[in-house]
Amino acid sequence: MNATTMDPPVRYQVTGMDCPSCATKIEGAARSVPGIEEVRVSIASQEMTLWLREKTAPLPELEQAITGLGYRLTRLGEEEGDDKIPDLSHVTPAYRRALSIIVLLNVGYGLIEIVGGFVAGSQSLKADALDFLGDGIISFLGLIAIGWGHKARAQAALLQGLFLGALGLGVIAATAYCVFVLNQPQAALMGVFGAIALAVNIAAAIVLIPHRKGDANMRAVWLFSRNDAIGNAAVVVAAGLVWWTHSSWPDLVVAGAIAALFLQSAWSIITDARADLRQVTRAA
Repeated sequence: MNATTMDPPVRYQVTGMDCPSCATKIEGAARSVPGIEEVRVSIASQEMTLWLREKTAPLPELEQAITGLGYRLTRLGEEEGDDKIPDLSHVTPAYRRALSIIVLLNVGYGLIEIVGGFVAGSQSLKADALDFLGDGIISFLGLIAIGWGHKARAQAALLQGLFLGALGLGVIAATAYCVFVLNQPQAALMGVFGAIALAVNIAAAIVLIPHRKGDANMRAVWLFSRNDAIGNAAVVVAAGLVWWTHSSWPDLVVAGAIAALFLQSAWSIITDARADLRQVTRAA
């Protein structure tokens, strides 16, 4: 059955999604609940749309399954059209301050690390800096877009996805160039910047934890931070391998892997934003 022909869909605002893998996880949990015909979760608009087989589908069971993963759901009524302002009950001055700190941490260290990448001649540092800048931009959008309508959030997310994609392609291109012009990076500087990056990610998680309700949400924060920490640890490991092997290949491999994952996230944001804009257009 085509989801677009089913009427009416059920919509939720989702709080706590930090990356495209969160959307995939939520979709999987929703599809496991009997009575759900189709589900679409948009990281761009932070919304979940459900199409039901029957109006009596067990929504409380679905809500419990998703909140158990560490996310907060707010049911959007039919009177709340596709471009209405979302529920802002969870937004407090302290929450806004936390987001502002996250933006400063990520963007500030991202700029420092990208300079360090050029000084150390390390592509993996540049790719990791890109991850920091991307996180900072996503958090900045979350800060300024609080209270925006569906269409405005989707348009902003589309521009953000295109910008992040362009940055990712730039790192991929620079890494490909270095494959043919191999210059061994400075392992010591790589290790230092990678270790500092790990500390910055832990600090960001500590700032966010008070604004996530319940143990499940705290686990979600740490899971997101863990994913970033894996990239930081990979840079440190690459630094050790560069020092040990006297070769730039470990640095290039890690840079390519981080940039590829970054491009995947950017593509997910672009895809979701375009789908959201089509939905708004159909509803107009």
